[in-house]
Amino acid sequence: MANARILVSDPLAEEGLVILKEAFTVDVKTDLKEDELCGVIGEYDALIVRSGTEVTAKVITAGKKLRFIGRAGVGVDNVDVDAATRQGVIVANAPEGNTLAATEHTMAMMLSLARNIPQANASLKKKEWKRSKFMGVELNEKTLGIVGFGRIGREVAKRANAMDMKCVAYDPFISKERAAQLGVRVMSLAELFTVADVITVHTPLIKETKHVINAKSIATMKDGVRIINCARGGIIDEAALVDAIKSGKVAGAALDVFETEPPLESPLLSLDNVIVTPHLGASTVEAQKNVAIQVAKQCVEVLNGGSAKYVVNAPIVPTEHAEVLEPFAELAEKMGRFAIQTVEGRLASVECIYGGELAAYAGSMKFVTRLVLKGLLDPILQTPVNIVNAEFVAKERGIAMSETVTEEAHGFKNLITIRVKTDKTEETVCGTVFVKGRSRIVSVDKYTMDLIPEGYVIVSRHLDKPGVIGRASTILGKCNINIAGMQVGRINAGEEALMVLNVDSEVPEDVMKEIRSMPGIFSATFAKISSKKI
Repeated sequence: MANARILVSDPLAEEGLVILKEAFTVDVKTDLKEDELCGVIGEYDALIVRSGTEVTAKVITAGKKLRFIGRAGVGVDNVDVDAATRQGVIVANAPEGNTLAATEHTMAMMLSLARNIPQANASLKKKEWKRSKFMGVELNEKTLGIVGFGRIGREVAKRANAMDMKCVAYDPFISKERAAQLGVRVMSLAELFTVADVITVHTPLIKETKHVINAKSIATMKDGVRIINCARGGIIDEAALVDAIKSGKVAGAALDVFETEPPLESPLLSLDNVIVTPHLGASTVEAQKNVAIQVAKQCVEVLNGGSAKYVVNAPIVPTEHAEVLEPFAELAEKMGRFAIQTVEGRLASVECIYGGELAAYAGSMKFVTRLVLKGLLDPILQTPVNIVNAEFVAKERGIAMSETVTEEAHGFKNLITIRVKTDKTEETVCGTVFVKGRSRIVSVDKYTMDLIPEGYVIVSRHLDKPGVIGRASTILGKCNINIAGMQVGRINAGEEALMVLNVDSEVPEDVMKEIRSMPGIFSATFAKISSKKI
């Protein structure tokens, strides 16, 4: 997409801008208000932001050409991901680029909180010498409670373990065994609150985590607990924290993020035992360079027809599975396109069954299912459908979906089965990927096939008698439409059979009508199978 245009609406490290400018036209326009952004975004194919720009539903709707929104950082709180998903816009972030910066800032905040370093520094600069006022505590053998055990939480634990702290963590997505390997004990959030001497939060701000530290949960904590937040404002109920610090229940807090930023009117700023920094978690030279490079590379890849590594509104395939699953995803999309163009009626439901060796990748098959939906919906809708919005579009239209993984593959090493139901009929298409990525549709309904899923095809159901196929071929030849290949499946001689013809060009509807009118032809449909990248 050589003529693509990219808008960068927040300051971005030069290393990221260089990558973008080498591929596309880039405009840097910062500090835009919502209406100003809405006024210009319609000209752009991609939008790159940090935390300053609010990418609202209004902005996304105005971005008629938008294909990609990149957040140069970890969270996407400032992007309306649901609105982007509805519009089929890929939203991606850079979750690894500032991991170490946020980790080290957390450790700095924890050590400063334990030893009153900012307060002591300020006192001495006022020419005071009050050693006893700044008595601290040692972190050695203290229990650190880590709420959210993702990339940053794990790095914090690694450093805390080196300081001989006892680490406990809450995270619903990590097993006890994996946490134990990292020297951490997993427990419920309620239990963590009761045992921790220091609590640090490393979760996104979502409905489940908003105000997870509140008056009720603080009441269950140890007296003298210390609380750190270098993740997202809103995870802590700040009013409850102020009350707990004033009462002495909480010995102190270290905060880099706030519910309202800047928090210039917050009573937290007036409390001596609260350490604050102005959202500096990712503010290192190295982190800004890393996140800019990560998001820029993803933007270029998407606009060139590829996929982003860190998509937040589409299924993520682990890197180690991507090479294996990509041929199956490509086949699945083509099977969906084939099925929807050769079945009668309005689509009501689709069932995806993954068999054989695919059972080993059960956790990643949602990615493949989205491609099935894309293949089914693309040919019949005006709305652009892609891996991002395929599931949303299907649900919006009341199309039921199901996904099953089984070790049964009916004689193949792997097998994808798509069962499509409409308000008139039902069709089942099966496909497999052989060695070196060679894919085939191996059956349509009850008929065995060996069909290469490419280009243009005619699918006919006809009486298995001499002359029927020949007459269809004659009609195509008369219209200068070349037959590239033919597959015929039947159950019993002389009864209904299924024929699939690969042809070299599109077949006009009047030609298809002529084929359907021939004696012995029960039905005939034309289908175009896409071979574009996913």
